[in-house]
Amino acid sequence: MAASTAPTLADILELARSQKMTLADLFRVAEGRSAAGHKAEAAEIYKAWIAFNDGNPFLHLACFNYSVILRQLGDLTGAINALRTCVTLDGRFGAGHINLGRTYEDAGLAVQAIQQWRKFIEQTSDSTAERVSYRLMALQHVGRVMENANLLEDAEATLWQAIELRPDKTEAGQHWTALRQRQCKWPIITSSEHVSKRQLLDSMSPLALGCYSDDPMFQLAKAYRYNKSLVGRPDISTFPRKTVKQKSGTVERLRIGYVSSDLRDHAVGFALREVLELHDKESVEIYAYYCGDPVRGDATQTRMKAAVDCWREIATLTDEDAARQIAADDIDILLDVNGYTKHARTKIFAYRPAPVIVNFCGYPGSMGSPFHQYIIADPFIVRPEDEIFYSEKVLRIACNQPIDRKREIAEGITRADAGLPENAFIYACFNGMQKITADCFARWMKILEDTPGSLLWLLAGEDEVNKRLLAEAEKAGIDPARIIFAPKAQNPKHLARIGLADLFLDTFPYGAHSTAADSITSGLPILTMPGNSFAARFCGSIITAAGIPEMACATPDDYVERAVAYFSDRQALADIRSSLQEQRETSVLRDIPALARRLEELFWQMQGEAERSETPVPDLRNLDTYYEIGAELAEQMGEFEDEHAYRERYRQALSDWSAFAHLPNDRRLWPAAQD
Repeated sequence: MAASTAPTLADILELARSQKMTLADLFRVAEGRSAAGHKAEAAEIYKAWIAFNDGNPFLHLACFNYSVILRQLGDLTGAINALRTCVTLDGRFGAGHINLGRTYEDAGLAVQAIQQWRKFIEQTSDSTAERVSYRLMALQHVGRVMENANLLEDAEATLWQAIELRPDKTEAGQHWTALRQRQCKWPIITSSEHVSKRQLLDSMSPLALGCYSDDPMFQLAKAYRYNKSLVGRPDISTFPRKTVKQKSGTVERLRIGYVSSDLRDHAVGFALREVLELHDKESVEIYAYYCGDPVRGDATQTRMKAAVDCWREIATLTDEDAARQIAADDIDILLDVNGYTKHARTKIFAYRPAPVIVNFCGYPGSMGSPFHQYIIADPFIVRPEDEIFYSEKVLRIACNQPIDRKREIAEGITRADAGLPENAFIYACFNGMQKITADCFARWMKILEDTPGSLLWLLAGEDEVNKRLLAEAEKAGIDPARIIFAPKAQNPKHLARIGLADLFLDTFPYGAHSTAADSITSGLPILTMPGNSFAARFCGSIITAAGIPEMACATPDDYVERAVAYFSDRQALADIRSSLQEQRETSVLRDIPALARRLEELFWQMQGEAERSETPVPDLRNLDTYYEIGAELAEQMGEFEDEHAYRERYRQALSDWSAFAHLPNDRRLWPAAQD
């Protein structure tokens, strides 16, 4: 290009039309305009260059960059046309195929997206290293879109191709194992000639591991390893660390930030909305940071917006920009209400946008991160001896499941309305399908076998999943007609129909959470079997807070025997229902004002510790070793193991490990100490 101090747009367009602008100059000039905020001008420059340089061998690259600018301008139609030209010019250009599929998807054309990616997959059967990378990406995108469209079988098959292509990459395996759990495909982990069980276990997400194994030490180590992979070590050199403001003993309020994608009509939103309304505004100032998809007419979000002091939408912000907004708001204590769940923004917390960061309400377990300093739990879920399974300092409220006492419950729902026989004994479980394991289902079949005429009422999954469970029942000698599936229903109606059952049968190792609170609210007793992990003890916390701790079972055999006994002794079950009703308004579970006050006490406790430079440092010692041991033990441990046997198994493995390579002491299970 001719030298110029400040060429005008007209000058630049003339150079493009006269073919006096090289491709390198095009990228430099157009991207410079884009970076300066003049994206429309950058688009005009690309358009002119493409129109008058059709003989350039790298024209497809210009089309690709042009499509990116058009996407940023919100012109999906233009981006699709640019990308179609790109892949026509160079059918092997993987990035073009990937982006064209993504643009189709964003335009609501999921079928075309899948077809585009499949076309590229077929074209790359003879793959170079670069093409393998793009082929893997295409397979993962196809699997993800199919999963979102509830095409579970197809998604699973596609993701398996990605896993076998690169078993060392965890993203496809993470979705694959979760899909098999949703489909009740047992065993969940199956190996092949190209993929080992260990590789699949390594790819499993922390949340999926909670449904797979009652091993809180392995879950902590998995969270630690997952955090290193997901977040890594972002560059925080230009992000100033927030200093603690001295507020104790003053009239200044604490600024509390809640960060979540679930501050809407969602189980977490239902749980928190009354808590937010009851916070003492003379003590705390509440900021809500919503990182979920936009919603309209959402009753929960409407209530929350009215309850908080400041509501911010951060979904479109980068992690760093979201962290800068939180830091600019001078938040004292920041609550992560997602953990490792869908749409979580964990990296935001890595920037330490507040002096104190807390794991609360959204995720059943430790974050295993270097930046979550506290976890709020309750005395049942995390006993003092269980604190070794958490990298955070454990603080406690009375019950870890907040509820909303204002939730609407429909009236007049009968068994006939729900498709249930009037006089049959109904066992129910409204947990998600991913929580049903082979051992859990076998217990249910044993219960049905020993209680003639009883029925099992489950929350419906996909049609193929329902059919699979019916087939499993038949294999166990149980008439499939004894299993009834409850279709999806509006929340008020669902809450009303729950109480039509006689007894809720909890799952293991991942038990009922908000579903348990819903069942208790509807007056339905729950039989649960507390284990060692957070997820396996949550339901036990709820029934304890509701005043019926006797519904916790000691072993799997005890669980089956008691479920059968209640079938025979209907009066005992009626007495428990009466007890629930009598304690309904006085139980710990429904004392939400006390819960709000207790949270505020904990916030001030954290603030005081911060002011005294006593904020805890997450304990991450030996977690790589605990992960290796946990992975080895995953194939050895049974479904249910009592606490003493579980800890002794780890201590022996740690001893063997240290005999080979010295293991530094930690506060957990090494060196081995007697309980």
